[in-house]
Amino acid sequence: MSDQQDAGSAWDALAGVRLPRGYRVEITAGKITMTPRGEGHREVVLGAAAQVEQQLAGHGTVLTGEVVDFPSPRYGYAPDLAVIAPGARQGARGRYRAADLRAVLEVVPRAQQDGDFVRKQRYLAECGVPLYVVVDPEEAACTVHSHPEPSGAYREAERVPFGNDVFLPLAERTLVLSTDGFAPDPG
Repeated sequence: MSDQQDAGSAWDALAGVRLPRGYRVEITAGKITMTPRGEGHREVVLGAAAQVEQQLAGHGTVLTGEVVDFPSPRYGYAPDLAVIAPGARQGARGRYRAADLRAVLEVVPRAQQDGDFVRKQRYLAECGVPLYVVVDPEEAACTVHSHPEPSGAYREAERVPFGNDVFLPLAERTLVLSTDGFAPDPG
């Protein structure tokens, strides 16, 4: 068991709390945020998850909306979609750790890319999450952030308009995500 799992989890604050369905719940800098999710969000996540799962073919795990333990009790995220490293095992709390993440994909419209979103992106880079993909239905584009730095920045960001393939270079292989089925939402 790692020190990360021993340190406690931001999710401990919500132990035993029944969270409403259809909302994303996150903890950023100790602040709990609930955001409603629409049908378009669900379709993008499930479509992307099916594509990724098929390409991994048992060489990794795909999670949708499941809690991941991060190394700080002030941050708790349940990514829309997470690709877990092959061979990673759930810890004592029944959750994977941030160190197990190979890629995170989230559907975040431009209107929701506020200060919490910026802190979250910085924190994912600090934790060394290799790929952070932001699907923005309002802009009808995906942005693939790669090459995380300990300073909390991703060195590279590639914007890919809907209708084009998104390439996700993992350590083991490169996955190709078709965005043809992602529906633009002008907000």
